[in-house]
Amino acid sequence: MIGVKNLTFSYGKDKQVLHGLNFTVNDGEIFGFLGPNGSGKSTTQKILTGILKGHGGTVSLFGQDITAVRTQDFFQQIGVLFEFPYLYANLSAIDNLKYFSSFYPKEQVQKPEELLERLEFKQDFLKKPVSSYSKGMRQRVSMARALISNPRLLFLDEPISGLDPSGAVLFRKIIQEERKKGTTVFVTTHNMTDADLLCDRVAFISNGNIVALDSPKNLKERNSNRHVTVEYLFQGKQEMRSIEASELAGILPFPYDEIVSIHSQEPTLEDIFIQYTGRGLD
Repeated sequence: MIGVKNLTFSYGKDKQVLHGLNFTVNDGEIFGFLGPNGSGKSTTQKILTGILKGHGGTVSLFGQDITAVRTQDFFQQIGVLFEFPYLYANLSAIDNLKYFSSFYPKEQVQKPEELLERLEFKQDFLKKPVSSYSKGMRQRVSMARALISNPRLLFLDEPISGLDPSGAVLFRKIIQEERKKGTTVFVTTHNMTDADLLCDRVAFISNGNIVALDSPKNLKERNSNRHVTVEYLFQGKQEMRSIEASELAGILPFPYDEIVSIHSQEPTLEDIFIQYTGRGLD
């Protein structure tokens, strides 16, 4: 679906921000692109969505070079959720979606009312102006805008931003449903929990370079110290001990009266990111 080879980009002579990126995104995959501010994450997405021109290397979408497919047909096959909601504040959710629907063939478009219901948008705000919406409500309308055309390729920039916990669960469910329909999803986010729960593979970008690329599971397993923490009661006292996971195959190597809990010391995806890049997601 997406092929990137030796991708470079500069903002002027002395401001190179991408230094030869190489990666592919498979059909029907949820691919996470993770990096701190200033790493080149947003620049890469702008190139992939056809917003930014003048890159070096090659970028192909749908099997064609992006410089040749930046056409109306190309833009009708992609959906984009921007980090900052791009909506007309004086229009309602329904009017915004009807307006954006007009850019696509009628047979391709979903019904705005049904899409907003799927996104659990508050029905009594359907015809009120966007200027009266909370951040979470605007995020729902923005997601509806990205999905309105049934895109083959979906770009999501910080999709969970502004949502409460129940909204975050709903959005993750919808993204997974889109993947089941065959949609390819390219996600950029600061939220490592979302990336871990959603993505088939993730790429870590730092200072314009990809420093790691694999599934979250493989990255965590490869960098795990393979220890577990055991909390237990012994002679009336609660104690805690760290042991090799392999030792659990037999009898625990210490006396105890009752096991309270056993916790894996597997690193989080954010731990792995910091390990590879030397910095957190700021």
